[in-house]
Amino acid sequence: MARAVTSRRKIINTAAAWTVGLLIFFPILWTILTSFKTEATAIADPPVFIGFDWTLENYATVLERSDYARFLWNSIIIAGGSTILGILVAVPAAWSMAFVPSKRTKDILLWMLSTKMLPAVGVLYPIYLIFIKLGLLDSRTGLVIVLMLMNLPIIVWMLYTYFREIPGEILEAARMDGASLKEEILYVLTPMAVPGIASTLLLNFILAWNEAFWTLNLTAAKAAPLTAFIASYSSPEGLFYAKLSAASTMAIVPILILGWFSQKQLVSGLTFGAVK
Repeated sequence: MARAVTSRRKIINTAAAWTVGLLIFFPILWTILTSFKTEATAIADPPVFIGFDWTLENYATVLERSDYARFLWNSIIIAGGSTILGILVAVPAAWSMAFVPSKRTKDILLWMLSTKMLPAVGVLYPIYLIFIKLGLLDSRTGLVIVLMLMNLPIIVWMLYTYFREIPGEILEAARMDGASLKEEILYVLTPMAVPGIASTLLLNFILAWNEAFWTLNLTAAKAAPLTAFIASYSSPEGLFYAKLSAASTMAIVPILILGWFSQKQLVSGLTFGAVK
């Protein structure tokens, strides 16, 4: 029998969950608040949390100094393109590993995951030279390819986990009905794995959106995304915390909106295996 949960226990669990959530969200909240302060107030000691004169001067300066729309569009193209390309590559790979496994499937999965342990700086030099040779330096195409390859192990692992929860008998029945491999993946497997694919899309979009190492080292101006836009407010003269916070907030808001509208799909995707 399931144990009864007392009201006191529920209150404690709820309070603990809210506390952890607020602690995680606090840096974002502090960044947003700092963006409305003057530079003097931003570096005040002790810090001023709420009682300060709010100003939009930092946002005006950032918009005047930088072409925010161009950086935003680059981020959308790079993050979205690398995620979609990764899904197109990972779905067939995860399908083969989940439903047509070989004796080396687990070894391949572990090898793919181990590549994430390699420091990015260890492969920066050869990739940089390849990009120069192919003319991909400071291009959105180059960044889409690099970020797709960097996140591909995670995409494959997540999709493999979701596909394993789908009964193989359903795919066998589709084959008996005359479905080709393409139709099996597109019309049978993919609709059943929509929650898992959606959560994988969201997670990897966020990873690509927040990627800074490759975007800072492989771009200069033309293909620079919002991470480069934020980094531009760290200068040799020092950190302008208020303007830096305004630029960070302008980069955070789109991903917060995406997360807000995708939360139901993400939760259903994460609980897909448990429901099955």
